[in-house]
Amino acid sequence: MKRKNHNNRQVELPNFCHMGVNLRIALTVEAALVAGVVARASDVAAFWAEFIALSALAQPALLLTLLALCAAGGWLRGLPYRVGVGLTLALCVAAPVLAGLWLNPLLVGPRPIPLFGVAVFALLIGAGLLAYFNLRDRALSPAITDARLQALQARIRPHFLYNSLNAVLSLVRNDPRRAERALENMADLFRALMGNASQLAPLEDEIALTRAYLELEQLRLGDRLRVAWHTNNMPGDALIPPLVIQPLVENAVYHGIEPQPDGGEISINAYRSADKVHIVVRNPIATDTSHHKGNRIALDNIRERLLLHFDLDAQLKLEPLGAVYQVHIVIPYTRERTQSAPARPHRR
Repeated sequence: MKRKNHNNRQVELPNFCHMGVNLRIALTVEAALVAGVVARASDVAAFWAEFIALSALAQPALLLTLLALCAAGGWLRGLPYRVGVGLTLALCVAAPVLAGLWLNPLLVGPRPIPLFGVAVFALLIGAGLLAYFNLRDRALSPAITDARLQALQARIRPHFLYNSLNAVLSLVRNDPRRAERALENMADLFRALMGNASQLAPLEDEIALTRAYLELEQLRLGDRLRVAWHTNNMPGDALIPPLVIQPLVENAVYHGIEPQPDGGEISINAYRSADKVHIVVRNPIATDTSHHKGNRIALDNIRERLLLHFDLDAQLKLEPLGAVYQVHIVIPYTRERTQSAPARPHRR
C-alpha cells in the first residue's frame, strides 16, 4: 500500500536502484561529512586528517547502505508507506553500524569512531533524505503536474486528425473493412491520448499504438512510407512513459518522409541490453530546405517526461548520421507498476 497526498496521488519511497536517487544520497552524505569536519577542525591540516579518517568509514558504509537499499527496495516499496519508511531508516542505521564494527579495528587514528555517533548521523541523514524525496515527489506529482504531463503527451498535430478522417471517408464505400480498421486505429490512438499520463505503459502496447498510427499515415502516403520494424528482441513487458515512440515516429514522417517526392523508410528498433531498454527511431534527412524545420517541441516534451519518470537514469540522444537522422532513447528496464493500470481493450 502507498499513502496518498492531498491531490489523491500515491506517495511512495524512491527507487533506491536509480542513479539519480543514489547520486543525491551520496552527495548529501559527503556534504554533511564535510560540514561536520569543518565545524570541528581547527586548521587545514586537522581538517584533512579527520576527513580522511571519517571517509575511510563513511565510503564503505555508504556503499553498503546503497546496496542494501537497492536489494530491498522492491519489497520496501510494496509495504505501507510508514512501515517502509521505518524499515528504510532501520537499514540506514544498521548498515553503517555494521560497517563500523568491521572497520573500526582496522582504522588508524587517535581514537575509534563512536558507533553511537555513526548511528545518530545515519538516522538524521536518512530521515532528512526521506523527507526530501517525499517533498520532491509531492512537488512533481500534484494535480497541476498531472495536468502538465497530460498536456505534454497530447501533442499530436491537429492536421493528422483531419487527414485521417478524410482518408477514412475515401475508403468507406470502396473498402469498408479497411475503413473500419482505420477507425479502430484512431480510437486506440485517442484513447491513449486521454489516458493517465503519470502511469507507465508496457512497451508492447506503445509499439502496437505506433503501428496503428503508421497504418493511418499509410492511408495518406501509400508506398511513399516504408517501415522497417526490429522488435524481435524487444522486452514487451518493459514499462515506459506513454506516447513516447509515437511522437518520434510522427516527427520522422513529418520531417523525413513528407518532404521527399519518393518518400523513404522509417526504422524502429526496440531491444534490451543488460538492465537498459533502447528505443531507436531513424528516418531520412530531407533535402528540401523549404520544408518546415519544426521547433523541437515533441523532443523537448519527451525529454521532460523521461526526466519526470526516470530522473537521471534516462537518456535521449539526437544523432545525425549522414543521410539519416536518429533518435535514441535509453531507459532503465523496469516492470514495476507504480499504479494499477486498466487492461487494454481487445478488439473483436
